[in-house]
Amino acid sequence: MSDIKKVVLAYSGGLDTSVIAKWIAETYDCEVVTFTADLGQGEEVEPARAKAQALGIKEIYIEDLREEFVRDYVYPMFRANTVYEGEYLLGTSIARPLIAKRLIEIANETGADAIAHGATGKGNDQVRFELGAYALKPGVKVIAPWREWDLTSREKLMAYCEEHSIPVDFNKAGTKSPYSMDANLLHISYESGILEDPWAEAEEDMWRWSVSPEAAPDEATYLELEYRRGDIVAIDGKEMTPAEVLTYLNKVGGDNGVGRLDIVENRYVGMKSRGCYETPGGTIMLKAHRAIESITLDREVAHLKDGLMPKYAEVIYNGYWWSPERKMLQEMIDATQEPVNGTVRVKLYKGNVIVVGRKSDDSLFDEKIATMEEDAGAYDQKDAEGFIKLNALRLKIAAAKGRSQL
Repeated sequence: MSDIKKVVLAYSGGLDTSVIAKWIAETYDCEVVTFTADLGQGEEVEPARAKAQALGIKEIYIEDLREEFVRDYVYPMFRANTVYEGEYLLGTSIARPLIAKRLIEIANETGADAIAHGATGKGNDQVRFELGAYALKPGVKVIAPWREWDLTSREKLMAYCEEHSIPVDFNKAGTKSPYSMDANLLHISYESGILEDPWAEAEEDMWRWSVSPEAAPDEATYLELEYRRGDIVAIDGKEMTPAEVLTYLNKVGGDNGVGRLDIVENRYVGMKSRGCYETPGGTIMLKAHRAIESITLDREVAHLKDGLMPKYAEVIYNGYWWSPERKMLQEMIDATQEPVNGTVRVKLYKGNVIVVGRKSDDSLFDEKIATMEEDAGAYDQKDAEGFIKLNALRLKIAAAKGRSQL
């Protein structure tokens, strides 16, 4: 007899999590609570309610978390200009802390003593869900069926559904998707299928949000993005909520072929994994944010912030959002954003995001000093001589002592 009486399951309404709901109830002889989050994945989440009810689930949570997701997770991440391993914009990684938080909150509300997820034992998501859960509720029990059961193939899952009268959409079940996909308002990721061969080019009909750069319009699209303390608050003069901003940028970016990525990343669990990503809005946000910072941040602050970014990206990728080090890094990053106000103008053209203008009342750019024309004494060029000699001194001494670098 299990000591687990109630479990909160992260439930998508798909085949895998439907099987998991039934398997947990049967294996642990316990009550299951389902939690379905709308993070902007582009599909209706309400049908999950009927599917959960058909499984006999009594407590069903379905929540629209799009605004919270962008405001409290995506925006803070982009204040840091976060990129993992030079390319990946962390679209999957950044969604997991919010799901973990709500799983724990619902567990507390319902008196559950365990949570469950459908992440496999090969992926990073198991780490992100569970590190978050343990950070927020140290005594919680975690059930990860893919690490426990023997339902290791689609055929076994279908047989389990038939045996336990689990409703299946056979039109979909009969056609195995060639890709494993994850979607939210920041991105769509694609893995498996032909992508498991790192030499094979992704099929054009795989992409959901974007046209190919070749098929993008021949005329460029211009946008003006207004920033306030490092966050976009308006586009082309129209104020928007965080979720509205990202939704709009996804649409216009995708229409212009922006945001496709094909990478091999180093997973936290030790293996290399090839994946394709669509992140049109995030790609625009990253480029534009760096542009507004370029005129508003002090040089040494900007350089120090750039030095922190790889560690911050690694913390998020590895599942440590709910950690003291992430909090410390976030406070340092957010402290730099007070003057990051103004407007950036970008041009979108056939997959490219080109910054063509930036302005701010907090700008540190001084035209009188930077000009290549007559500066009326704003900058004394003779000052550079002493600066160069002082910086060259150690090099001259080393060379004179026979320690030239040749």
